[in-house]
Amino acid sequence: MTLNPILLFFLLHLARAAAGGGGGGQWALLKQNIGIVAMHMQLLSNDRVVIFDRTDFGLSNISLPNGQCRIDPNDTALKTDCSAHSVEYDVASNSIRPLTVLTDVWCSSGSVAPDGRLVQTGGFNDGDHVVRIYRPCSDCDWDEIKSGLTQKRWYATNQILPDGRQIIIGGRFQYNYEFYPKTNSDSKSYNLRFLAETNDPKIDNNLYPFVFLSVDGNLFIFANNRAILFDYVKNVVVRNYPKMPDGNPRNYPSTGSGVLLPMKNLQGGELGAEVLVCGGAPKESYTSVINGKFVGALNTCGRIKITDLEPVWVMETMPLARVMGDMVLLPNGNVLIINGGATGVAGWDFGRDPVLKPVVYWPDNPVGSRFEVQNPSTIPRMYHSTAVLLRDGRVLIGGSNSHAYYNFTGVLFPTELRLEAFSPSYLDSESDNLRPKIISPASSVKVGYGQRVTVRFTVTGSVNGNLVTVTMVAPSFNTHSFSMNQRLLVLGGGNVTTSGKSTYEIGVVTPGSGNLAPPGYYMLFVVHQEIPSEGIWVQIQ
Repeated sequence: MTLNPILLFFLLHLARAAAGGGGGGQWALLKQNIGIVAMHMQLLSNDRVVIFDRTDFGLSNISLPNGQCRIDPNDTALKTDCSAHSVEYDVASNSIRPLTVLTDVWCSSGSVAPDGRLVQTGGFNDGDHVVRIYRPCSDCDWDEIKSGLTQKRWYATNQILPDGRQIIIGGRFQYNYEFYPKTNSDSKSYNLRFLAETNDPKIDNNLYPFVFLSVDGNLFIFANNRAILFDYVKNVVVRNYPKMPDGNPRNYPSTGSGVLLPMKNLQGGELGAEVLVCGGAPKESYTSVINGKFVGALNTCGRIKITDLEPVWVMETMPLARVMGDMVLLPNGNVLIINGGATGVAGWDFGRDPVLKPVVYWPDNPVGSRFEVQNPSTIPRMYHSTAVLLRDGRVLIGGSNSHAYYNFTGVLFPTELRLEAFSPSYLDSESDNLRPKIISPASSVKVGYGQRVTVRFTVTGSVNGNLVTVTMVAPSFNTHSFSMNQRLLVLGGGNVTTSGKSTYEIGVVTPGSGNLAPPGYYMLFVVHQEIPSEGIWVQIQ
């Protein structure tokens, strides 16, 4: 009996995932020392990654250029500082350029505006009301707007809206939200009682809430162990979701991670949205750590279809318990779970037992066969670690344990300045003959909503047209185990035609509205048998 090739492909991956291992993946050290801790990271449309930590930690390990210094009488560590606390990483040249940030960006947030600028908000001390703008160009630096925010924003979350504005939600002691850019009609902040209701006294457990734009234009907001669907225009809660069944918190400092799973059926049929929340720490873990007892992290994930009439959480068990893990959407629609520890909570020296092995989650596999353990790193990535997807399909990894004055001695996990990349198994050379290469459109093409686009690509080996899809991934702002604005849309697949020797075409239609894809830059990939091409940049507007 000869098995259908599609069925055989599915069964092979199902068996491997069910075994909980055998995934693979490769690690590479990119830079031994980038000078700062990669506490926050954002990929921009010029393939450069803006990285920053905080300004009140004294001298970093990289100097500002041309003898420049930052003079800040409000700085709690060093009033005159000639070192950089932000850098730009050039993916193509594997090089670092120091940047000048003037006010404290510690535990801040951000998102990319429709025109490609990074709009970064809040922080600590003299940075808590500041909006900072970074333009993607070869010699740009930070521009700062001192009173850009109405409220202090520290540990807040940002989400790009369908009209291109961003909403900034919460932060420590801030049970409210505001918008940027400001207009006369929305220049103030607005109360959000849900944030007060989910705050555990003296612990929080609801900072950096997980926020996702749903298909109807409302916001899914998860904090602590609860979630709502929120209409930010009318300032009303549209619906309350069931509490996470185990009742355990999943937000800072009991830090898990959350992701909006790939969105499909964009042009017809049922248009749903699902959220996956994984890891974290049990109730009272923070209090236990303060008292010297380190509690094991959670090994569970909750998955919920937020567009169902009666949504329920479906609980799954990860092969490895994890707190402070990051979840990264891969171009083929799978989810990489990476970084973190197996014991404790987020915070300096509050985590133990680094989890060096990433895990890939296959959303389309049956429950019980979705996790696949990957090859380990040798570098612990604990508190203040970061992870972002690059256009070539690798995942950039940095940060961990930013100690005062960049302390490298006398601590369990020293300040970590190394930058590395994880290459999922789809980048293995054995898959080169299956890997698509996009010929057209050219990178940085502008597209409209609901526009038909023909993508031409080559594949050196034989092509199974039924296993070709086109995906579009938004670059995310990553910090504290959450990737803000991360979303993946499956534009279509299957209708592949031959247009020459080893050359093929597939026609897809872009998302129909900003509810599905807020305006801005996305990475577009052709995926063949789970093997993605290198992406191209597209700007939807």
